[in-house]
Amino acid sequence: MKYYIIAGEASGDLHGSNLIKALFKQDQQADIRCWGGDLMQDAGATLVKHYKELAFMGFVEVLKNIPVIFKNISFCKKDIENFNPDVLVFIDYSGFNLRIAKWAKQKGFRTNYYISPQVWASRSSRVEKIKRDVDMMNVILPFEKEFYAKYTYDVNFVGHPLIDAIADRKQVDEAEFRKEHHLGDKKIIALLPGSRQQEIIKMLSVMLSVVDSFKEYQFVIAGAPSQDYSFYKQFIKTDNVCFVPNKTYDLLSVSFAALVTSGTATLETALFKVPQVVCYKGSAISYQIAKRLITLKFISLVNLIMDKEVVTELIQNDFTKENLTSELTKILSESHREELFLAYYELEQILGGKGASKESARLIIEGLK
Repeated sequence: MKYYIIAGEASGDLHGSNLIKALFKQDQQADIRCWGGDLMQDAGATLVKHYKELAFMGFVEVLKNIPVIFKNISFCKKDIENFNPDVLVFIDYSGFNLRIAKWAKQKGFRTNYYISPQVWASRSSRVEKIKRDVDMMNVILPFEKEFYAKYTYDVNFVGHPLIDAIADRKQVDEAEFRKEHHLGDKKIIALLPGSRQQEIIKMLSVMLSVVDSFKEYQFVIAGAPSQDYSFYKQFIKTDNVCFVPNKTYDLLSVSFAALVTSGTATLETALFKVPQVVCYKGSAISYQIAKRLITLKFISLVNLIMDKEVVTELIQNDFTKENLTSELTKILSESHREELFLAYYELEQILGGKGASKESARLIIEGLK
């Protein structure tokens, strides 16, 4: 069978790569073409366009890049027609993927979605378009099945692929990891400022502003695969800050605490059982627009899944040096950490066990039959 998979950011590349591996195991004749990243390419798919060329964050940034976005949409449609796949698989990245899904459905292509757009967070009216344009939806958050049921749309809950990604990774030797990256023997506080330049610029300076108040700890920046050290270097003003490129999971596995930009990383940090403070700051205009569109009580996946505040969220004007210092102090205390660990274990149970990629691949192939 021929599969065309579209992911538009680093997390989609990770989940797409595991889906590709599962598809190859279940369909040894699979021919897979994709938009994604290095991981999807390494898994055996033919990479058409890298997500580095696609990642625009926030309303203002999207507006600035509209000509590029429409050029990519046009190119994608032509490439799909030339490849003529048996099925299209969309991974999150809703602004782009829902446009392609509408066109593809009209053209008679089979359409599957793996990792739902966050329609439960904003613009729930998009569900009607999804029902019209997407033949099968496989969701990874337990509350999404119930959400879609309200719109009489039956979707499949397959579990969360992060559980597979974390369980299947090679265990890191902490002593070797510290030696390789010159980290010394202090307890590590990981800094996860995001993957796009716009968000790193907004997040990292504030994260680093607390370093001098915690000199007994080693701060380590988790470098995103899409950015070079030369970009991060401008923010580092003290010796007590190290940089580890493209090894976020290894870093989290040896970390004592973390400051994390809202997104998939909050859930990854929780699954590694690392106490965290969740941070977010966007451009003033983007934030004001988002505030009017998004109706959720929380922004972090940890709190959304648990439906209560498990981890502290410092958003926009609350994301300050003073507040960050206070909240970091809390998660370094033993009593607060024990409370977090118990909540993290409960979270893992709610997400279900391993097998999300395998189950999603099975459903995609069954759908073709």
